[in-house]
Amino acid sequence: MGPHSLDSVCVFCGSSDAADPQFLAAAAALGRALAQADLKLVYGGGGVGLMGATARAAHDAGGRVLGIIPDFLVGKERALETVEHIVVASMHERKIMMFERSDSFVVLPGGIGTLEEIVELLSWRRLDLHAKPVVFYNPRGFWDPLFALFQHTVDEKLTPPEFMQAWLAVDAIEEVIPALLGEGASDDAEDERRVAGLS
Repeated sequence: MGPHSLDSVCVFCGSSDAADPQFLAAAAALGRALAQADLKLVYGGGGVGLMGATARAAHDAGGRVLGIIPDFLVGKERALETVEHIVVASMHERKIMMFERSDSFVVLPGGIGTLEEIVELLSWRRLDLHAKPVVFYNPRGFWDPLFALFQHTVDEKLTPPEFMQAWLAVDAIEEVIPALLGEGASDDAEDERRVAGLS
């Protein structure tokens, strides 16, 4: 990935308050870093879990935040009304609006909902429907099983090998924004991060 001019970053992440406190702290650190870099946070609109931690930290640090949430989740995910937010009718509408309002993506630890979002995003990338940067925050190898599954589909000749270059993975939260911007890493370092856990 070369250097990019970015204005907005969509963050996909978990909405569980039971998540590892280290994950919640990293989400808050990312929110603050986005604000400091003057990058607008686009996220799923909730006030819970990593989602809420990222948005509150970005907002408290003076950052621009846009939450997009379907109406049936407003109560369940406790929509964060202190930030700009849009209520939509469906999950599909939420995802397409998040995609359209963002020019890059960060994936923090999450559950089945996060998996669904990122697999669709990477499928669109595979189909050349976008070339927006995608960076996984991969603490303790959290996403390694997913990367291994992707590699398995490549090994079985069901996915082209170049698909494995569709994202970067970083181990430290402070590496996320430089990775999005294509800064501060050699090609070898990028390759190492991208295929973390697959050696």
